[in-house]
Amino acid sequence: MKITVSNSPHEQAAFAIVRKLKKEGHKAYWVGGCIRNKLLNFPSEDIDIATDAPPEKVLSLFPKTISVGAKFGVVIVVQGNIRCEVATFRRDGSYLDHRHPSKVHFSDPQKDASRRDFTINALFWDPATGKLLDYTGGEKDIKKGIIRCIGKPEDRFQEDALRLLRAVRFSARFGFRIETKTWNAIKNLCDLIHSISPDRIREELIKIFTGPGRGVALDILEQSGLLESILPEVQNLKGVAQPEAFHPEGDCFEHTKLAMEWLDNPTPTLAMGCLFHDIGKPPTFEISDRIRFNGHTKVGELLADKICKRLKFSNAYRKAITDLVKRHMHFLSVRDMKISTLKKFLSHTNIEEDLELHRADCMASHGDISNYVFCKEKLKELKSHSNGIIPPPVVSGRDLIEMGYAPGPLFKKILDQVQELQLEGRIQTKKQAVSFIKKEFPL
Repeated sequence: MKITVSNSPHEQAAFAIVRKLKKEGHKAYWVGGCIRNKLLNFPSEDIDIATDAPPEKVLSLFPKTISVGAKFGVVIVVQGNIRCEVATFRRDGSYLDHRHPSKVHFSDPQKDASRRDFTINALFWDPATGKLLDYTGGEKDIKKGIIRCIGKPEDRFQEDALRLLRAVRFSARFGFRIETKTWNAIKNLCDLIHSISPDRIREELIKIFTGPGRGVALDILEQSGLLESILPEVQNLKGVAQPEAFHPEGDCFEHTKLAMEWLDNPTPTLAMGCLFHDIGKPPTFEISDRIRFNGHTKVGELLADKICKRLKFSNAYRKAITDLVKRHMHFLSVRDMKISTLKKFLSHTNIEEDLELHRADCMASHGDISNYVFCKEKLKELKSHSNGIIPPPVVSGRDLIEMGYAPGPLFKKILDQVQELQLEGRIQTKKQAVSFIKKEFPL
């Protein structure tokens, strides 16, 4: 496996930092995920640098720096508009909160590698010489496609329980197998995830479910016990049967897993909306003439809202996610909607994510996306109109006051009816609206 420095601005900036550190007589390497990704021909979002230079020396060498964790030996070096994390080689003391070491001791590359989570993330590379330093067998594990903890897995997960989820993410993203000792430790320690703050869990879940292999990741989470620990509402989908005529793919869990895979480059809200879209089915399962889930969208909306609050999603994200759950069954009736109702439905601020969830939902079950195609064509047609999908109102509350109507509940009723007729094309001008109002709501 050969690694080279590309011409990307980020890699050139990171290379320049290494050159400067080496010029000052220090060891300096690219380290961690960026090396793993380069060996796998995956893009890297950032490049971390490890060095024997103490943080105060790093701060003095570069004109623009941010001291984000100097006591842990971490400094952000800013090159133009690019930021690179530069950390001093270290070994960690004991972990008291399953996240931070109680103290650190600056050390050397080998000891620094031994404190990291997985072998594939503990590689050092010198971009100036092309030398690869591998103290834990990471290159071999990358070639074999294995996720393996460094040292004793139980110790690594006790140090930072978020590594339980990181193992799942790397396994799903790269298609790697989690080796036996690491896998057994994950299953035995899955409840340790509760020692991690909800916001850190949320961010790791977002990385998992917006990345590649998200359906596989859902399977791994379920098999490891982590899903039951973090999202019991999603775990409850397992084994819940569905009517074969509409869902030949299997139970609710299998459907959700397939729907997640069908999503095209999902945002965090779309990914979580898809994950939660059927969580109202287990509580509403009943068998009458066939298997039914009456009211599952309302129940699902409430459950999704509860989960979002538990994971500390922002109000805006929570609203977008619960709206996706609430609206995902509306597509069944789009062809029967009045044009005014259809226009209102298609004018929703998050309609593109509604549509993508519907497409994935269909492809993960019966495969009929005709309503999706209908909505896409109707959207294109409506957006081509000069006034857009929802035209500006032809009358306002001020107009009603000038006509002699007193402000109150009647205002809304009048304006809603006028808008309805406007959306249906039966009212197009202010004059027509005034005539309608005088006739239907005489003073």
